[in-house]
Amino acid sequence: MLKQLLKYTEKKATRDGFGDGLFELGQKNENVVALCADLAGSLKMNKFIDHYPKRFFQSGVAEANMMGVAAGLATGGFIPFTGTFANFSTGRVFDQIRQSIAYSHKNVKICASHAGITLGEDGATHQILEDIGMMKMLPGMTVINPCDYRQTKAATLALADHVGPAYLRFGRPGWPVFMPENIPFEIGKGILLNPGKDVSIFATGHLVWNALLAADQLEKEGISCEIINIHTIKPLDEEIILESAARTGKVVTAEEHQLAGGLGESIASLLGRKHPMPIEIVAVNDSFGESGKPMDLMKKYGLDVSDVVAAVKRVLSRP
Repeated sequence: MLKQLLKYTEKKATRDGFGDGLFELGQKNENVVALCADLAGSLKMNKFIDHYPKRFFQSGVAEANMMGVAAGLATGGFIPFTGTFANFSTGRVFDQIRQSIAYSHKNVKICASHAGITLGEDGATHQILEDIGMMKMLPGMTVINPCDYRQTKAATLALADHVGPAYLRFGRPGWPVFMPENIPFEIGKGILLNPGKDVSIFATGHLVWNALLAADQLEKEGISCEIINIHTIKPLDEEIILESAARTGKVVTAEEHQLAGGLGESIASLLGRKHPMPIEIVAVNDSFGESGKPMDLMKKYGLDVSDVVAAVKRVLSRP
């Protein structure tokens, strides 16, 4: 299956998957409404706006107000999808999310583009690497970080049927579209992409692709990697993680986020409680980003394919 996944035919940004999914939801469900903080083009929301202008609310650069309005719309029975950059979707409005959405368990979908280091040239002020940790700590908040265009579209569609607050994280750059169309998307359920026997690699978001490339390289060296796509960070699919870890006895995690508060810490906590074993975490190590080309930044901050390969070799060398 690994070779089939690596034969992608196009690149599309995950934010395009959100835009197309939102437009499809507009056709299917008249209760779906959209809100944006002056970044509709960047969030690819224009098709929804063009066809359903009365179901779109432009807040301007007033993200806190947008979250409050979304909470009110949810109280009225609508299904609001908010859209802005990940930094403004979480860090700027954490108080409003905590008090008006999470605490009240409002059915609001917080949709965040331009997440992580791959935002690129806009620099450290916009490259939020703490958002997953902030959102997963909120009681009742679902956190989803899909890996490509298809999975982001599927996640967007799934959120309309999910009742409760949710955070959907996606990115700016064009990225390989590699997930097979016949694999269903289920919130809270990881996806086995490649069976292996030497090490389990649990990856999320853009790093799923890097994990697949690393597995292909390691296979040529005689190392068999099991690759699992953890698109839902909360609720975490404990079953698939523990089963895979028990098979291989070694674990690597990979994510475009700070090491503190991310997927790796969630999995390390799970293993520490239920099945202790060696684990290596590929993530940004207590650092802000900087302006630069996305792939150059991925390499500088330890998120490159070579970093996944090195982590696998480290964990295999541990007793």
